[in-house]
Amino acid sequence: MADTSSRFGFVSFAETWNGRLAMLGFVIGLATELLTGQGILSQIGLG
Repeated sequence: MADTSSRFGFVSFAETWNGRLAMLGFVIGLATELLTGQGILSQIGLG
């Protein structure tokens, strides 16, 4: 049985923070897109 007190790997604690940071990155990406008028790919030189 897996050690549930661990904070590494596919545990609930890690997945919760991964989801929160992904949502934060998405919102920052949308805000940057609205402020600059360019898409994310064109901002990093791929579009």
